[in-house]
Amino acid sequence: MRFEQVGLRVTNLARSVRFYTEALGLREVRRGDTRGWGGGIWVRLRDPSSRRLLELNWYPKGSRFGGAYHPGANLDHLDFTLGVASRAKLERVYAELRRHGGRATGWHPGTTEGWMASVRDPDGIWITVGRRPTAAERRKRAT
Repeated sequence: MRFEQVGLRVTNLARSVRFYTEALGLREVRRGDTRGWGGGIWVRLRDPSSRRLLELNWYPKGSRFGGAYHPGANLDHLDFTLGVASRAKLERVYAELRRHGGRATGWHPGTTEGWMASVRDPDGIWITVGRRPTAAERRKRAT
C-alpha cells in the first residue's frame, strides 16, 4: 500500500482550482465526474517540485458525499515549503497568496520572525508556507 493523495472538499471548484494553480503553482493533471453514481466532480493537481497530489472535490446538492460543509473540519492545515529561501521571498509569496484570494490568519512574516506565513484558502482551509534558513542565516546562527 502507498499514500496516493490528499482530497479537499470545496464549495466552488473553479475558484479553488484557480487559487491552487495560480497562487500555489500546482498543475492540473486529471479531472473526473462521478455524479452518475452519486459523487461529484474532482480535479487532481500535482506539485511540479515534490510530485505530491491534491484532489479538489465538489459535490452537488443530493450527492451521497454532500452533507453540510464545515470549513476545515478535521483538517489542521496544508503545508508548503519554499525550501531554502530568504525572508523577502516568503514576504513576496505571502503577498501573492493574498492577491489570489488567500485570507489573512494573523500569521505572516512579521509575526513569525520571517519563518512562516499562513492564509485561508477560498473555503477556509488553513494553508501554511514556510522556509528554511539561507546559507548566510546559517553562518550567522553558527557564530
